Amino acid sequence: MSEPTAGQRLRLEGIRKTFRQGGRELKVLRDVTLELRPGELVALVGPSGSGKSTLLHIAGLLERQDAGEVVVEDRLTSRLPDGERTALRRNTIGFVYQYHHLLPEFSALENIVVPQMIAGVERAKARTRSAELLDMLALGERSGHRPARLSGGEQQRVAVARALANGPAILLADEPTGNLDPQTAGSVFDSLMKLVRDGGLAALVATHNQDLAGRMDRTLRLEDGVVVQS
Repeated sequence: MSEPTAGQRLRLEGIRKTFRQGGRELKVLRDVTLELRPGELVALVGPSGSGKSTLLHIAGLLERQDAGEVVVEDRLTSRLPDGERTALRRNTIGFVYQYHHLLPEFSALENIVVPQMIAGVERAKARTRSAELLDMLALGERSGHRPARLSGGEQQRVAVARALANGPAILLADEPTGNLDPQTAGSVFDSLMKLVRDGGLAALVATHNQDLAGRMDRTLRLEDGVVVQS
C-alpha cells in the first residue's frame, strides 16, 4: 500500500468487492484505484449494473470493501472502527443521490438544518448556514416550503445544499440529475459545479449523462470491475 499523497482529498487503492448470490460469486469491483484532488469534478461512467453505486458507497464509507484501501483526507480507513468511520463520513463527505430523499414534513431550510444538528451544531448556527446555502442556490424565497411545494429541480438543489451543510471536503453524487429534464438537469449541475469550485471540494459524480460528463475535469469509466481513464 502506497503512502497518502499531499493534496489528495480521496484515494482508492486496489478496491475489490464481491457479492455472493445463491452460491455464485459476482465480482463487482476487481482492482479499483483512483484519486480526487481539491476543486476537481470527476465523472464516473459505465453501464447500469457496472458497480458505480457500490464504488460510491465504498468511497463514502457506507460499505466496506473486501480488499484495498480508502484514504480520506490522508486517513487510512480500512481498519477504523465503525464509530470513527461514521464520524469521518459525517464531517468530511457529502452525498447527493438521484432521488433527493428530503424529509417531507420539514421545510427546505429544516432539511438542511437536520444534518448539522446531528453533527452537533447548535440550531441558530445551523439555520444561518442553511439560509446561506439556499441563497447561494437561488432558493432563499423558498426556504419555508416543504418538498411537496417545490419543483423537482428545486428539491434536488435543496438536496445539494443538505450535502454541503457540514462543510465536507468530498462530494459523492450518484446520478444527481438523472430524475430531471435536460434543462433542469443543466441548471442543477451548474449550481453543483459552482459550489464545488468555490469550496475547493473534490467531487466524484456517477452519471449516464454524457453532456454533463463532458463538462467535468475528467472522466473515469468503470469496465469489468476496473476504473480506466476515458
